[in-house]
Amino acid sequence: MNKDLVIGIDTSAYTTSLCVIHLDTMEIVFERRKLLDVAQGERGLRQNTAVFQHLKNLPYFIEELFQNMSSERIACISITNRPRCAEGSYMPVFFAGETYARVLAASLNVPLYRFSHQEGHIAAGLATLIEEISVDTFLAIHISGGTSEVCKVNKEGHRYAIDLLGGTKDLHAGQFVDRIGVKLGLSFPAGKQLEYLASESTEHVVLPSSVKGFDFSFSGPATKAEQLIDLGQHAVPDIARAVENCIAKTLEKVILHGKEQLCIKHVLIVGGVASNTRVREQLVHRFSHRAMQAHLYFADKDYSTDNAYGTSVLGALEHKSLNFL
Repeated sequence: MNKDLVIGIDTSAYTTSLCVIHLDTMEIVFERRKLLDVAQGERGLRQNTAVFQHLKNLPYFIEELFQNMSSERIACISITNRPRCAEGSYMPVFFAGETYARVLAASLNVPLYRFSHQEGHIAAGLATLIEEISVDTFLAIHISGGTSEVCKVNKEGHRYAIDLLGGTKDLHAGQFVDRIGVKLGLSFPAGKQLEYLASESTEHVVLPSSVKGFDFSFSGPATKAEQLIDLGQHAVPDIARAVENCIAKTLEKVILHGKEQLCIKHVLIVGGVASNTRVREQLVHRFSHRAMQAHLYFADKDYSTDNAYGTSVLGALEHKSLNFL
């Protein structure tokens, strides 16, 4: 039987993900994702609670997988075991996925490949683009509940050299969304609910945007938004829309800085917050102007959020590069 499938596993701060793809076509043949449970009114999970939920979720995914296909078809296992490619980068949640990945690889006698969560997001973004990025060097902006970073990416074959340029100095973009969303009475994570709420906005409310070079801050805008909520002078949808606009304006300034300082015009935007329609539309509108022109690339919305598809793609490319075929 041909060993033609790759299992990818990602256990992030709020999502358990498993994805199986075909080694040659990169086509998804099996995928499961589950958001971790967060109590109403809470704004996050402790790492030990998240690890426990991952350890509960993965056996169900794996059991269902092997009920539907033979384990003999598995060519390799791919796992994200750290947040980013940097010395000392560590989060306990990734230990849960790596534990199961090591057991699977040893049991099936197949190779195990390790990548960072950030590499997985970039790979998923590149793999789901409608238009391929035509250059080897580009900016990658990763905005989610656990990361808000600006990186310079150089493609080196099937791998990436990733240099951190800047990012948030306090709240991540997703934390900003969740903090205001929960205060507005939404459940955590609040991204999709806040986006729906903002679609009913009728009044323009402005939140400050704090950017210096490639670094930015969302704590000031969050505090201002909370003050507006407490004052009760603006409709809830208008404050939700102001949060979206603030994030878009922040990213706009960062992208402009990249153009001016590094002459980089190609920008890949990934992460859960990158799935927000308003943020996308605002950026596309701004950079479609001739004077502002930049080439923006967004991952497919389903693969902007945490997933194991990018992890699987990286594993497939690594496996083929090592001449296992």
